[in-house]
Amino acid sequence: MGRLIPLIGERLHRGNAVADRILTWPGDASSSGDSVPLRLAGALHALKIAGLALEDVYPPEDVPDDRLWDAVNAALIDHEEHILRWLDSPPQTNEVRRAAVLLPALVHATRGHDGPVELLELGASAGLNLRFDQFRLDLRQKGLGPENSAVRLTPEWSGPVPSGHVPPVISRRGIDLNPLDISKEGDRLRLMAYLWPDQPNRTELTEAAIGIAARVPAEIARGDAGVWLEDILSDPAPDRLRIVFHTVAWQYFPEQSKARALNALSKVSSPVVQIAMEDDGGDGAAITLTHWPDGSQTVLGRASFHGLWVRWAG
Repeated sequence: MGRLIPLIGERLHRGNAVADRILTWPGDASSSGDSVPLRLAGALHALKIAGLALEDVYPPEDVPDDRLWDAVNAALIDHEEHILRWLDSPPQTNEVRRAAVLLPALVHATRGHDGPVELLELGASAGLNLRFDQFRLDLRQKGLGPENSAVRLTPEWSGPVPSGHVPPVISRRGIDLNPLDISKEGDRLRLMAYLWPDQPNRTELTEAAIGIAARVPAEIARGDAGVWLEDILSDPAPDRLRIVFHTVAWQYFPEQSKARALNALSKVSSPVVQIAMEDDGGDGAAITLTHWPDGSQTVLGRASFHGLWVRWAG
């Protein structure tokens, strides 16, 4: 991908429908706006996964730039309709490796709480991480989560190694503006297409997480995160501890949505814990734990946006 995107930037010129649309994109096409390069990369990788194009030039193949560009340029023309449809929608990812943060944060959040928990995810995508308690975090002969889990997370870890008990989860619910349904072939393709072809480990983990999600139920709604959370938290649940969590999603919510969510959290009548892994302008993402309704916060550490490394304070 480090070769492909600069190559397209250098050689893409107007003259076909895809190039014309990209090069006349209204608004901010960059990664801080509409992420048009990411949309295009996902569209192209989907063609490769489906066996429609690019199989001879994408990893594990290693070809010269000219050959790679010729194949990409041909795909832009031959599969114009497919690519234009993909350009219509923002990138959709469900990074399973972020669960390496969620598991120890959940254990930390529930110390002293003997009952079950309910997981509520904001920006859930396909909801794979709503099953994060079913994943295994392996660290220095220690770990959290089921030992026989098909999803095994092994980030580069610094700081104290967490230990404790993963509590039972009795409910899993999430919200997303455009949730994906793993039972649908097209939605599964969309998830896999945003995992780059030179990153087979991400593909293996995501496929394993899809397998877990197929047997562990979760409810995922379509809509605004603030409105959804406001509605759920208006109904007290004293029989469980509610865990609201989000990973690299908060920055994309409209200000009104964030305000509604925080207002709803501040008014809860029974304890709620918010786990966040979000960009704060520093190196990677900050991992924070906030207790509601008082709003007291603990910084648990930092992590790379894709969960490759974790600096745990605990």
